[in-house]
Amino acid sequence: MDATSYSRRSLHPTGRILTAQIVRLMDGYPREVRVGQPVLVVVLAAASVAGLLAKLVRALLSAGSGTGRRSFKELKKGPEYLVTPVRLRDADGRLYEVELHGHLPQSALHPADHVQLTLRDQGDPDLAPKIERIVNLTTGQLLRPRTATMWSHLGPPLLLQAMLGVLVVATVAACTAVT
Repeated sequence: MDATSYSRRSLHPTGRILTAQIVRLMDGYPREVRVGQPVLVVVLAAASVAGLLAKLVRALLSAGSGTGRRSFKELKKGPEYLVTPVRLRDADGRLYEVELHGHLPQSALHPADHVQLTLRDQGDPDLAPKIERIVNLTTGQLLRPRTATMWSHLGPPLLLQAMLGVLVVATVAACTAVT
């Protein structure tokens, strides 16, 4: 076997905390957040009640055009977030690979920085652990990558409209129960 053609395979760390040196930040790629259809249906149904009430008020006041709403298909697709594979080398010389989900400031991490990572398993043995928290021991920075969530994808206006719809349905149900 030729020693020059042998490439070292990176490992997935098994512990929750990993202290190592960054070898390489690889090119990122997008991954989609899953949006559960039952949750989406409930939110849209509740928002529809408030939407019908708003359309009725607009029609009575003849207040022009309505707002554009995203389709069910667009909402179901979910937001994308950046996944950046990161290669690390520990003090024993072992090469590890982990995933950074979301964005960090461009100057936050560099090759050769010593870091302490808090990791979380992603549930799939083929996927490298996800970084939850980074302590850059070289610069002293504490970093937390942030990604889009299902709730940020749906957006505050739609969620507020859904809460209003639930209140309207609850009020109507309470009034019919009293009579």
